[in-house]
Amino acid sequence: MAAEPPRPRAKRRDPDAARTIRDVAERAGVSTATVSRVVNGNYPVAAATRAAVERAMRELGYVVNAHARALAGSTTRVVGIVVNEIVDPFFAYIARGVQSEAVASGRLCLVCSTQGDQSAELRFVDLLLEQRADAVILVGGAVEDKEYFAAVSQRARQLKAAGSSLVLCGRPGLSSDSSAYAVEYDNAGGAAAITDHLLNAGHTRILYLGGPTALSTTTARLRGFEQALAARKIPFDPELVRTGAFGRQWSYEQTLRALDDGLDFTAVFAANDIVAAGVYAALRDRGLSVPDDVSVVGYDDVPVATELQPALTTVRVPLEELGRAAVRAGLSGQDKNADPFARQQPVVTLGTVVVVRDSVAPPHSP
Repeated sequence: MAAEPPRPRAKRRDPDAARTIRDVAERAGVSTATVSRVVNGNYPVAAATRAAVERAMRELGYVVNAHARALAGSTTRVVGIVVNEIVDPFFAYIARGVQSEAVASGRLCLVCSTQGDQSAELRFVDLLLEQRADAVILVGGAVEDKEYFAAVSQRARQLKAAGSSLVLCGRPGLSSDSSAYAVEYDNAGGAAAITDHLLNAGHTRILYLGGPTALSTTTARLRGFEQALAARKIPFDPELVRTGAFGRQWSYEQTLRALDDGLDFTAVFAANDIVAAGVYAALRDRGLSVPDDVSVVGYDDVPVATELQPALTTVRVPLEELGRAAVRAGLSGQDKNADPFARQQPVVTLGTVVVVRDSVAPPHSP
């Protein structure tokens, strides 16, 4: 009688090999379809079943193949944020809020920096659209240009058609298009309030300094500044407005120029706290003190405001909450459990508050 051929040995699983969705299904005692539903979040799954699948994924060290999931028609669970400059505290704190909320929702935060190149902003949006990001967040003011807004509106519609969202954070919404969300702060209101603080101290000759002239952030803050003057029936003097940039060196040079020109002012409204730092340096170099000779206020309430001596009176913007709110807005349309009211609100506006410190005093008597 012929000998029975030896049976093939079962292959041993390499403990370091990448785990598959089938491995997870076997460990959790469910079908691969159920594992796929848990991973993609595109179908309701019982809480106990979801917990079992997630536990199996942790135990096996299963890593979701984001590329394969994108090919299957789902998103890559990425939130993209496009900022002007990473090292600027204004953008950095908003980015921190975006990352915090993105991670809390189980997503990766991808930060892109344009470094002031407006065309780069649109290129980054296109790249994030190709990557099937869940939400794309554009942070900070925008140049008020019709062609640019038309291009942004087009991207908003493309993202919406792909199941994603565009969120404008810290800038006005697209009034002619409901495809994008907007998360703003009361920019003009904050400017009016800080101007009113100077007026209450007795200042009527206030130098407004800083901000790119055509930027929406600048125009909103100038609008609040003018509204506060008008409410007190104080004539607006265009000679007291100098815009152009948000930088410290720029404000330092502009302050020196204003002093050299013999411009009559007793207070400076710096368009942000970095601008205020340049004003402080220029006044100090000319032998003038804050607030005895010139009062100074800022905007944003980033760390430099408390580092200046004396500490700067400024407008606090809820920067991190802006970032978190932007993520919530961008994901609200995709989350079936999200607050229906939130999904119906294309624009969310957060408040600002004046933080009073030591940089304002009544005008110096001659």
